[in-house]
Amino acid sequence: MLSKSQIKLITSLKQKKYRQQYEFFVAEGVKTIKELLQSNLELHKLYTTESFNIDAKLEVIISDSDLKRISFLKTPNKALAVFKIPKTKVIDSSGLIVALDAIRDPGNLGTIIRLCDWFGVKELVCSAATVDCFNPKVIQATMGSITRVNISYVDLVSFIKECESPVFGAFMEGSNVYSKKLPENGILVMGNEANGVSKEVEDTIIEKISIPRFGTLQATESLNVATATAILLSEFRRNLVVKF
Repeated sequence: MLSKSQIKLITSLKQKKYRQQYEFFVAEGVKTIKELLQSNLELHKLYTTESFNIDAKLEVIISDSDLKRISFLKTPNKALAVFKIPKTKVIDSSGLIVALDAIRDPGNLGTIIRLCDWFGVKELVCSAATVDCFNPKVIQATMGSITRVNISYVDLVSFIKECESPVFGAFMEGSNVYSKKLPENGILVMGNEANGVSKEVEDTIIEKISIPRFGTLQATESLNVATATAILLSEFRRNLVVKF
């Protein structure tokens, strides 16, 4: 049986201010939780309808009805875990970095984290206006990839100015990415879903690149930011494929 204090703590973690206050975040679903348990993340408590056979002090067996009371999902998936938010790590600016300028949609951020993991991008740098990476919907969308990507929230303009790497930005009016030879290392800036890259960040970008439209009518206004990130990261990694 869940106590009122347990329910209050867990449900409060849906909001960023309480995640920051308690330094906890929520993960749901057996597959996602097992991925996180295999990482260096510290488990605070696991609430589950089926035992994971871990430390009895950390695992609480609850009923389906109790799981529904604390779950953020419409259809709860057998388990909910509360993890400790890890300490911020130093950014390694030597490789390929993805920088996000005010990405607001949790699903987009979660997908971009998975893309970074897939394409071997270790560093994801976000502006302060970007959605919190420990938002429950972001955690759900990453499907465990959040443990393999270092995510930092910074003053994006200052960060870019301090880096020596070439800076590329995704713009509709940029040069065709398919006609460019892209470097192994650099910063790829992706802009807000509605407004693109802000003027302040745009001023720090060395080269604007774009994904050309091939449709006959060319009526589509733009690509989803996560889709665009996937295409551009694929192009950045094309040179590495040749070396294998």
